Amino acid sequence: MTISRLQTKTMGALLLVMLIMMLVIGLSSMVLIRDFSVRSATEHTRTAAEMIRVSLTEAMINDTIDRRASMLRRLAEVNSLNEVRVIRGEQVIEQYGEGLAMETPADDIDRQVLETGQPYFGLMGGLLGEEFRATIPYIASSNEDINCMACHQAPEGAALGAVTLTASVDHMKTAGMATALFLVAIMGLFAILSIAFLKRMLRPLVETTQEIRQAASLASSGDFSQRVRSRSHDEIGQIAVHFNQMADAITHKLTEIRDHVAQLVNTVPDPKANLLQETASTVSGLVKVAQFKQAIEEDQTTEEVFFRLSEVLRTEFGLEHFSIYQVNQDKRLMETVIVDGVPHDEIRWCHPDILEQCTTCRAVRTGHAIDGLENPRLCRAFDQDALADGRSYLCLPIIQSGGVGSVVQLVVPPQNIPALTRSRPLISAYLREAAPVLQAKGLMASLRESSLKDAMTGLRNRRFLEEYSDSLVSQCKRRKMPMTLMMLDLDYFKTVNDTHGHDVGDQILRELAGIFQAHLRESDLVIRYGGEEFMVILLDTGAEAAMEVANKIREAVETHPFKVAGGDLYKTLSIGLAAYPDDAQAFWQVLKYADVALYAAKDNGRNQVVRFTPALWPPGGEY
Repeated sequence: MTISRLQTKTMGALLLVMLIMMLVIGLSSMVLIRDFSVRSATEHTRTAAEMIRVSLTEAMINDTIDRRASMLRRLAEVNSLNEVRVIRGEQVIEQYGEGLAMETPADDIDRQVLETGQPYFGLMGGLLGEEFRATIPYIASSNEDINCMACHQAPEGAALGAVTLTASVDHMKTAGMATALFLVAIMGLFAILSIAFLKRMLRPLVETTQEIRQAASLASSGDFSQRVRSRSHDEIGQIAVHFNQMADAITHKLTEIRDHVAQLVNTVPDPKANLLQETASTVSGLVKVAQFKQAIEEDQTTEEVFFRLSEVLRTEFGLEHFSIYQVNQDKRLMETVIVDGVPHDEIRWCHPDILEQCTTCRAVRTGHAIDGLENPRLCRAFDQDALADGRSYLCLPIIQSGGVGSVVQLVVPPQNIPALTRSRPLISAYLREAAPVLQAKGLMASLRESSLKDAMTGLRNRRFLEEYSDSLVSQCKRRKMPMTLMMLDLDYFKTVNDTHGHDVGDQILRELAGIFQAHLRESDLVIRYGGEEFMVILLDTGAEAAMEVANKIREAVETHPFKVAGGDLYKTLSIGLAAYPDDAQAFWQVLKYADVALYAAKDNGRNQVVRFTPALWPPGGEY
């Protein structure tokens, strides 16, 4: 098992603390032992100095002072001293002479002690010196057991001399080092035991955190199968239990969401797939489908819905080649709505026969999806050249009102087949959401179209004129083109209804509408204005050209035999016309002028075309 960062950091911190403590204890013990050694050496030298003073005093009293050198050596040996020197002060030198060579001040410490009268204690050689030195002055005093003034001529408190003692502290230093090392060893052993104990205590935490980290790493990739073993009954064990409960809950909920989403898109979930990624991707796709539905519901026409669907196929699914067909079940025809993103482009991926006979399309005929991804030869109408290039297809019908209203054909090269297979459920979801919207907008368009058409003749009605008159004028202004309005009325039509009946009259009106359309362009508008009265709007046509068109229509009606019981019936037509913008700037005013011209044609004998002139408008007449 690898050592975790937590364990490493904890052990490192503990080891650092132990090392610092070992260092502090070692140094502290050494300092304390040194201080103790200095204090012991100080007391020892004080005692030896006092013994030397007493011995010297007795030697002076007993007149054996000349043997003081051997006495000092014996005292040094008795007191375990390395060196003993007696130094004479200035008053003693003046009184008794300089004495022995060893009694002369040897260094600055000797002179300073004689001058100040203050003793000196310290290690020789610095902090780690192995020898202790003490230089203690002898002060003249008449108040002690022996009166110094009896023998010495010196003032009270003067330094008569000093004794310098040196003693070895090496044994104390060695003992201090041994003690310090012993304490450090004890501390080191304690550190080792502490680390071993802490490692044992941390093992459940380390192993639990490692398993949680591994489980979290797998969960980030969608695998929630990893569980954490509970190793203790404390907080660490509770963390493992709670983590497992959380993982179980997440797995259960994500699986439930994935299954529900799979039901929405009519697909079977892959148990080996990444649960998190698959669920998130599908939910994200469904959110986009919902946004798509909201957008197309606000579109005005089916053309806008198809264009938005085309954008989804290109941007969301990366499809470059596809066709969207619209089916007219009544006329058994199909038309291309969008081909490879181009509106109303020529058919490309199928045989053109499907446009003239919609049942030639297998998707329209069966109402089922035609999957050519695995079997490209399934549909015979697919383009053979595309098959030769290795392209495959998937045709998805959009069901409207119980039948196929549209077909979406997706064409892909071989390398894109797996991606299309994965995207197919979501594409189908888009099409299912689009189906009712297309149906509703188609019905609305049919209702609107029927409300703008005359039911008997199939021509535009007066309501169409009321809604589109402003658009016609705006179009003429924008393009700076003329427009001519013709009012047409069948002469003596009332006698037809009275003589032959309304059924014959209706038939004549239907045939009359056919004559109008046969002599006009597709861009011209024919409107049943009311009864036997019709209106023709000639766009981009001036009054002179309109006169020729009007006369052709009049002559065609005059020579056309209308079939009635007992033979043929011939009728005539009166026409009045006015031009925009020559006659007026307002549409309805031009229409009024055309109506005035029509009445002038009737007044002048019927079966004629009259062009409006200002003279036809009555004096003081108001529009």
